[in-house]
Amino acid sequence: MTHPIPLQDAPDALREAMADIGPRWHHDIAAASLLVRNTYAPLHAGMDKGHARVLRDLRYGEHERHRLDVFVPNDVAPGAPVVVFVHGGAFIRGEKTGPDGLYDNVLYWFARQGFVGVNLTYRLAPEAVFPGATQDIAAAIDWVHAHIAEHGGDPARMSLIGHSAGGTHVASYVFDPLLGYLGRHLAATVLISARLRADRSPENPNAHGVAAYFGEDFAVYDRRSPMTHAACSDLPTFIVAAEFENPLLDVYALEFAHRLAVARRRAPRFLMLPRHNHTSIMAHMNTGEDLLGRHIVDFLQEAGAA
Repeated sequence: MTHPIPLQDAPDALREAMADIGPRWHHDIAAASLLVRNTYAPLHAGMDKGHARVLRDLRYGEHERHRLDVFVPNDVAPGAPVVVFVHGGAFIRGEKTGPDGLYDNVLYWFARQGFVGVNLTYRLAPEAVFPGATQDIAAAIDWVHAHIAEHGGDPARMSLIGHSAGGTHVASYVFDPLLGYLGRHLAATVLISARLRADRSPENPNAHGVAAYFGEDFAVYDRRSPMTHAACSDLPTFIVAAEFENPLLDVYALEFAHRLAVARRRAPRFLMLPRHNHTSIMAHMNTGEDLLGRHIVDFLQEAGAA
């Protein structure tokens, strides 16, 4: 789809466009992802963003990538729930705003629902190797916990959402006992299209990024994978995958959900978002389609985080 989609027609038209791209997704992920971003970009640019003010590039650490943006609804009431979002990028790239503001729109959507939102960025591989990104997230969460009340947020109702490699780092923050954070300060977490097992499989189109972050020694991959530590936290967890995922990410999502279910003796919330792919699962936020957003808000309410 190359022509602009009128805003009023966006939800139905975009669902059909993603359904058309989906079966071809894994044949050329880079090209398909670019097509998805180009399809959504005009809609992101055209959405009204006047309902929230954004404080840009607040520092939570010394590195130039230790920055975050805070999205504050104009009508925020003191004690609003808080959502912190962590971008992806195959461990070696990415920025908190996302291409063409893609990730900004996630937080704009949550601001519409009355949440104070935070987008953060972190150090990338190969400059920062495991567990560097998770250490950055820990520092950012400490900063948010200490300062979010200044912007109307409730530090006791803070949730952490990660997409793709960002979901890997979030899962390490919540579940890895060797790192020792175990989701401190959080009320809930959402893992979206996350790589929950480190692998160098021939099926993995981002195997070079995995090696850049987790290292060349395959023997440490299991120990460093969130999958291994699924039983180590009881934090309320929502696991999400797209119908058309990057290879193995949907398999890992199901495996992680199963491990949580076995450990907790109760199945966690799980969703496979129909018609969407690894990129559109986030790109569709704030474009008129809110199926995923409504599921997340319902989960956070159930967890006492909203």
